[in-house]
Amino acid sequence: MVVDIHNHTKLCNHAEGEIAEYIEKAIECGIKYFGFSEHAPMNFDEKYRISFAQMQEYEKSVLDAKEKYKDKIEILLGYEVDYLRGYMDERVLNADVDYLIGSIHFIEEWGFDNPEFIGNYKDQNIDEIWQKYFNAIEEMAKSRLFDIVGHLDLIKIFKYMPTKNIKEIAKNALLAIKEAGMSVEINVAGFRKPIGEAYPSMSLLNEIKKLNIPITFASDAHKPEQVGLYSDEAIEMAKSAGYSECVFYRNRKKHFIKF
Repeated sequence: MVVDIHNHTKLCNHAEGEIAEYIEKAIECGIKYFGFSEHAPMNFDEKYRISFAQMQEYEKSVLDAKEKYKDKIEILLGYEVDYLRGYMDERVLNADVDYLIGSIHFIEEWGFDNPEFIGNYKDQNIDEIWQKYFNAIEEMAKSRLFDIVGHLDLIKIFKYMPTKNIKEIAKNALLAIKEAGMSVEINVAGFRKPIGEAYPSMSLLNEIKKLNIPITFASDAHKPEQVGLYSDEAIEMAKSAGYSECVFYRNRKKHFIKF
């Protein structure tokens, strides 16, 4: 991958390794544009994200690394923000960063991708869960607050698949993403999860290409050794869908690059 802009640091409390270790691994993998997008603070689920008090530390650490490694790789600064009504904060939404990733990790405050709460699937209609998830994606896109859609079909993480056509479930969300001018990441973290495939699926990626929605790439690394894993698979997916370029962001502006 030439671009890899969704990665974490140990500040989020569920990742490990030093910022320099992630960057050294990225350089080793031939990545040219490498971004950190830490789980942004909010007054909910604080266990799995940085605090508001840590924002300055996080941003300074990444910017210091940007300067240190400027002759070897371009380091980008972002946040991964949970789109959850009532909890998003202007301090994050107005942060001086290169990009914001909008992600859905909660359906009505249920952390559906957290193994701690996997039992909740048993008590709900799986088609309704999937539709609620993509309704939230649609709402997030319409908010016009974010640049990138994080792990588009994360709801598949534990292989609880709907009976309805996924393309139909996701249709309105994809149209909203297109209208908002957002990009969608090919996020390889799914290869490390029970679903065993990237986010989004190849089927959805083909629909994304039909709408000419830009893509970017993401290791979603929580350990240095995860940087660049499955990059060949991600590039092959993109090429199979008909893509030859991806985007990265500086100061909330898109830049296209061939891969």
